[in-house]
Amino acid sequence: MAPLRWGIIAPGSIAHKFAEALDALPEAELVAVGSRSLDRAKEFAAKYGAGRAYGSYEDLVSDDEVDAVYVANPHNYHRDSVVLCLEHGKAVLCEKPLAVSAREVQVMIDAARRNRVFLMEAMWTRFLPVWQKVRSWIDEGAIGDVRIVNGTFGFRSAWNPEGRLLNPHLAGGGLLDVGIYLTAMAYWVTRREPVDVVSATHLGETGVDEQAAFVLKYEDGALASLTCSVRTTTRHVALIYGTEGWIEVPHMFWNTTEATLHRDGEEDVVFSEPFIRNGFEYEVREAGECIATGRLESPILPLDESLQIVRTLDAVRAQAGLVYPFEREDA
Repeated sequence: MAPLRWGIIAPGSIAHKFAEALDALPEAELVAVGSRSLDRAKEFAAKYGAGRAYGSYEDLVSDDEVDAVYVANPHNYHRDSVVLCLEHGKAVLCEKPLAVSAREVQVMIDAARRNRVFLMEAMWTRFLPVWQKVRSWIDEGAIGDVRIVNGTFGFRSAWNPEGRLLNPHLAGGGLLDVGIYLTAMAYWVTRREPVDVVSATHLGETGVDEQAAFVLKYEDGALASLTCSVRTTTRHVALIYGTEGWIEVPHMFWNTTEATLHRDGEEDVVFSEPFIRNGFEYEVREAGECIATGRLESPILPLDESLQIVRTLDAVRAQAGLVYPFEREDA
C-alpha cells in the first residue's frame, strides 16, 4: 500500500516533532507544507524532504496529492483551519486542544460529519503504549473500581506577554496548554463525563489562567483532582487509585514510557516501552489506520469525547470568568 501523504499547516515547533515522527513510519510521508510565510514553508519542507511548500493554507488544501493534513497552528486558529481542510475533503489530525471551546469543536465535528471526512484530535499522550496498558489494567479490574484520580502538570514559562502561553488573543494560559492533558487523562481513566466541576483559578497580569486547580465529580462519587500551571513548576505525575490497588504514571506522565501497578500484598508490576521515535508516531499510526480502513473518527479518541473534554474546560473557564477577546468579538 502506498504511504499516506501528509501535509502540515503551520510549521512551528510542534510541527517539527510531527515531521520527525513521520520519518519513522514507512506507511506515512510528508509531501507538502503550508505557512503564511512562503520562506518559512520552504525552509521546513527542505529540512524534512517535503516536495512542495505553499505560502497559504488554501494552496495546501487544494493540492490533490495531499491525503491528510496535520494542523499545528495556535488553538484559536484551529476551527477555521480544520474546517478549511474538511471542506476540501482532506482528512485532519488537529493538534490539541481541538479548539478553544465546545462551541467551536461542535462546528468542526459538524463539518467532519457533513463532509464525511476523518477528523481526530492530536492528543498524542492518549495513544502511547503506556496509556494503552493503563487502560487495559483498569479494564481487567487490576485496581478494582477507580475512586480517585490525581494529576499535576505545571512549569514556569518565561515572562512573554506577547507569546502564545500568556497572550489572551492566542487563547493562552494553562488550561488549554497543559490542563487539557490532565482532563483527557481523567476521561481515559473514568470513561465518562463528570456530573460536577469545581475549580479555583488564578488569572495573571495578562488576563490568562496562569494556574488552576479543579475537581471533577462523577455520578458514583469518584473524584479527579487536577492542577495545572504555566507559571509554577510542579511534578508531572498521574496517580489512579482504585478499591484494590493503584497505578502510578511517574514524572512526565504525558510523555511517559513507564507505569507501575501497585496491589497490596503483591509485587509491583512495571510496564515499560520506549518510543519508536519521539512518541508522536503512535497518533500518526492511529490516524493512518483509521483513514485506510474508512473510519471517520478514532475509537481511541472519538470526537464526542474531544467535545466533552473541552466542555469540562469551558466549565472551569466559566467559573473563573475567563473569556478570550476574540470570543467577545464573535458573540
